[in-house]
Amino acid sequence: MRLNSFDDFTPLREVVLGSASNYVERLRDLSFDMFISDNLSGARGYYPSITDWRPGPDRLDRNQPDRLAMKERYLQELIEDVEGIADTLASLSVRVHRPMALPPELGEVSSPAWTAPVTPPLNVRDNTLILGDEIIETPPTLRARYFETQFLKPIFMEYFDQGARWTTMPRPMMTDASFDPANLATAAPNIEAPDNPVPSPYDTGVEIMIDGANCLRLGRDLIVNISNANHALACDWLERHLAGRFRVHRMHKLTQSHIDSVVVPLRPGTLLIRSERVLDFLPESLRRWDTIVAPTPEIDDYPQYENDDPIPASPYIDLNVLSIDEDTVMVNDACKKLIHTLEERGFTVVPVRHRHRRLFGGGFHCFTLDTVRTGGAEDYLG
Repeated sequence: MRLNSFDDFTPLREVVLGSASNYVERLRDLSFDMFISDNLSGARGYYPSITDWRPGPDRLDRNQPDRLAMKERYLQELIEDVEGIADTLASLSVRVHRPMALPPELGEVSSPAWTAPVTPPLNVRDNTLILGDEIIETPPTLRARYFETQFLKPIFMEYFDQGARWTTMPRPMMTDASFDPANLATAAPNIEAPDNPVPSPYDTGVEIMIDGANCLRLGRDLIVNISNANHALACDWLERHLAGRFRVHRMHKLTQSHIDSVVVPLRPGTLLIRSERVLDFLPESLRRWDTIVAPTPEIDDYPQYENDDPIPASPYIDLNVLSIDEDTVMVNDACKKLIHTLEERGFTVVPVRHRHRRLFGGGFHCFTLDTVRTGGAEDYLG
């Protein structure tokens, strides 16, 4: 089918699903301990009843044989779960496209200004924005993901051959000076934040950078979350590029970057939101929609790691649902309260397994890039 995707809820016909293949080759570069040792304050904020938190083992010990075996098991389970998502989508009559696999021998990528390790094209929502019949490759916010869309090129070429537009936003140099210095105090895990910026001959100042997951698509309207100067420049570009075709709305600092675990449109007139406070950041017309406030996550909703300590990062990751149509939603099968809440509001829930979402980041919406839905450039905001 021809590329056509204006929203996140009309009937889904084709989708790109990310790949975790050969993530195992990155075993020695991965440290799950960072979530425990660096985010204790966030853990207490989400789980105020927890009083005795213990950081994980020293990072220098992270590649001991027993810990490598543990990480390999988690990674293999991630691969199993992603393939299970593919099977579920196919059973729902959705055509599933897959990116090229990460070559096992590809350890690093380089530019004139930096070198970074490579991870597989798993969260494909982040570096691409589909708007109607146009593919827009967004400028990444992490160096390790600079060339990630290359793994999607055969898919993009197929849509291009069928008439799709294909645009790449300006590619940043990504020196230390490229990033908004204010990121250092508040940066999310998916935003580079150099601790001690080093001058480079390639410095050009703060640059255009944003992830596609900062955006919420509603027919002819695009809502963009802006939390730093990089995002603001990217929104300037989007406004100019889309002028006359889409209306761009700025949403300031709803969250540090991605918004698809904060506010999710499930159908015209209905939003799934993390809390009522979210409404204060949205366009006025969107505040009039019905809302479903997600139940507060509990520790038992997630696997436990390292002496039974949960990973205190993004406990609301399971709001990252994927709508198959305006009545059907794919939800993590571990989230019994969320499933019950959605079913009470008349949705058909398709439960799917995804165990280690808080280790690797990403939910069903992050892992997918919907390329064909039946909706068009509707005016949902009036």
